[in-house]
Amino acid sequence: MIRIVEPVDGAILNRNDGKLTSDGLKIAVRGVTSRKYDKIFVNEEEAEVDGDRFTCHVTLRSVENRIVAFTRGSDGGFGCADVVTVLWDRNSMKRYRLSVDDNILFLKDLALNSWKYGSIFDNDFLSFWRDVHEKYGTKVQFNIFYQTEGFKLSKMPDKYKSEWLENRDWLRLTFHALQEKPDLPYRNATYMEMKRDYLLVTREIERFAGRELLSSFTTIHWGEAPIEACIALRNCGVEGLVGYFTWNYRGPSPCETVITDKPCVSYYLDNERVKYLSRHDYWKDMKTGIVFIRHDIVINTLELGEIASHLNRVAEDPHQSEIMELMIHEQYFHRNRPEYQPDYEEKVIEAVKWVTDKGYRPVFYDEGFIGA
Repeated sequence: MIRIVEPVDGAILNRNDGKLTSDGLKIAVRGVTSRKYDKIFVNEEEAEVDGDRFTCHVTLRSVENRIVAFTRGSDGGFGCADVVTVLWDRNSMKRYRLSVDDNILFLKDLALNSWKYGSIFDNDFLSFWRDVHEKYGTKVQFNIFYQTEGFKLSKMPDKYKSEWLENRDWLRLTFHALQEKPDLPYRNATYMEMKRDYLLVTREIERFAGRELLSSFTTIHWGEAPIEACIALRNCGVEGLVGYFTWNYRGPSPCETVITDKPCVSYYLDNERVKYLSRHDYWKDMKTGIVFIRHDIVINTLELGEIASHLNRVAEDPHQSEIMELMIHEQYFHRNRPEYQPDYEEKVIEAVKWVTDKGYRPVFYDEGFIGA
């Protein structure tokens, strides 16, 4: 037996994971064997062998790269082999995206007041986000529900469509779930259930705002779904899913910290993959074709004074600091909601100011290769 242990299959590697040369990104490949071999090769290079371990350096030259480790018998034939596929984020840079989950209330307000609102920015919530964009250049993605009490997206007028399109450089509207309750709505969802809800939301967005406002990356409400439901999203055009990839969230709300021995807000991924994503910005499941990106901060779960120190800790690890994914939930903005946080706006600005001051550029992940 021979096995590559680093990098893992589906790893997305950037300038922090190797040495940039004129030929590409030079990285270390490490592996283990079940017995001692005199010679082990990685692609065209001979590896250094130390007992049951081997190390070799290879250069990534393409976005997608296959790495094969193999032995060669005394007769010249091949023995054991292992193959992994890794991706090179060749244009990588320090970048961030800000996403807002659980959105429906601002859309309900725009619909109910369409008789007097002449602009989407007559809504206080969107007005705030426009101010953030104008000051910091922030791009914002709103992951939205189809319905809430007294409102469905089908009631959203298309009178604002031209304005949505005018602001498509910094606004995105994308599927989140059918509605806020029940909790964990897609934990046991079928392929067709997920596809139905995705299309229900997406077709309305296209109608009232335009296809240009959609994103191929989103976060599913509560971040849990079987592999077949996630494949339904992939087949609908979703390229990536964002989540917590942790064992520390399970409670009446996704913001209540409870330690568990099972991955949560991690879709269908097992402990091994969640462990990897808990320490890396991104990873691609080569079997399903889905890219997974980890939230670096859920802003409404922290006190205002904790935000900068939290982001500083994340930034200490180069494997977690290339992409900063900032997230907050809509309901904490609204005074009439029990979750209301009076310093919501200050918290957002604190996080955005931090990434701006540290030289991060605002992106959407579907612009280039994961936003680069």
